[in-house]
Amino acid sequence: MKVQNTESTGTIRPASHDILQGHIAAFVADLRAAGYARNTLSAKRVTLERFISWRGRRKRTSHEPTESEISEFLTKAPQDDRSRRSVASRALFGFLDNLRRRNVVTNCAPQPPETVSSALVKRYADFLRNEKGLAELSLKVYLPVAEDLLHYLEEEHGIRSVRRLNASLLRAFLFERAQARSSECVRLLATSLRSFLRFLHAQEEIPKDLTAAIPTVRRWTQPDIPKKLTPEEVKQVLAAPDPDTPTGRRDVAILLLLARLGLRSSEILSIELGDLHWRTGEIVVRGKGSRQDLLPLPRDVGAAIASYLRRDRGARPTRRVFLRTIAPRVPLTGPASIGHIVRRAMTKAGVERPMQIAAHLFRHTLASSMLQHGANLREISEVLRHRALVSTEIYAKIDLGALQEVARPWPAQGGVR
Repeated sequence: MKVQNTESTGTIRPASHDILQGHIAAFVADLRAAGYARNTLSAKRVTLERFISWRGRRKRTSHEPTESEISEFLTKAPQDDRSRRSVASRALFGFLDNLRRRNVVTNCAPQPPETVSSALVKRYADFLRNEKGLAELSLKVYLPVAEDLLHYLEEEHGIRSVRRLNASLLRAFLFERAQARSSECVRLLATSLRSFLRFLHAQEEIPKDLTAAIPTVRRWTQPDIPKKLTPEEVKQVLAAPDPDTPTGRRDVAILLLLARLGLRSSEILSIELGDLHWRTGEIVVRGKGSRQDLLPLPRDVGAAIASYLRRDRGARPTRRVFLRTIAPRVPLTGPASIGHIVRRAMTKAGVERPMQIAAHLFRHTLASSMLQHGANLREISEVLRHRALVSTEIYAKIDLGALQEVARPWPAQGGVR
């Protein structure tokens, strides 16, 4: 093994590339635990070996690898095609991140320079998180609007200071972004803008409160009748995933949670192993606003989750229940992942779905079924965990029996005299 003298201490240490060589096995072990296939692990190992060998042939190689050094290797090293180059890039940058997490490499990853806009958005994020108590999923709605507004001001109008904001600029931005969007999407956009403007005024970044400049988006207090599935369609969707595959068994468990308990997508994503109380047949549901509810776990739902956990999930560092079925085996993130599972099952089952909702369709279906079996609105509100009964009143429109009782009779021929 090559060595290099350290005169100041009188000790001898291995050459830098040999130090990296000793950490390949640990990195590959982490990848194997994350669910990567044998062929992928082999390809990544070969890339790392080549990179270390290349570093050893260089005359002026720094003790620790850097992003720029990896980029130089990727540029000079021969690659047969783009797919192999992509695998090599992910392997090398992943290896560097792994070395940093384990404090083997002390140099920090280069950070983009902080601008006035990025610093302002960061302060806004801290405000929403710490002062308003918003969940991380809510921040994913609010923050992009603030970033988009600041980018719009700089790129379209050359404005780098929010103090130059006015009603005309705000309305121009809103109307431009509202093109070809649904009324609900525009409403969220307007709400996010008002939130950011209130923050700017409270922090004295702008002299006046400009929230009044954002027009109100009309929203019906009693919207249309919620779309729902028929009992036969629910059966077809639940039977769509392949129960002989890991992905199918996971999807069945998720679909049953939607259909039997009416959970929201975010609530399914946040389920952890400790939330499943097997002895008592209950499950802890983490709802909006840090609310936690203890619900009964139906037998078929529990059986589907247990099958997935026993056969497919395996031991992972995370406590989250539902994970990706392909490497890296990390938790599912974002409501869109649940929506994708629902859309895939409905497409396979040949069941038509509304354009704007997917997972929430089961929530509407559960409420409709309860109503048809004699449950009142307060009982439905408790099952769906609505904070206010007004959120449940929409389902009164589909209770045709109750509506017939209060409907006035049609006037006889000739009208009322």
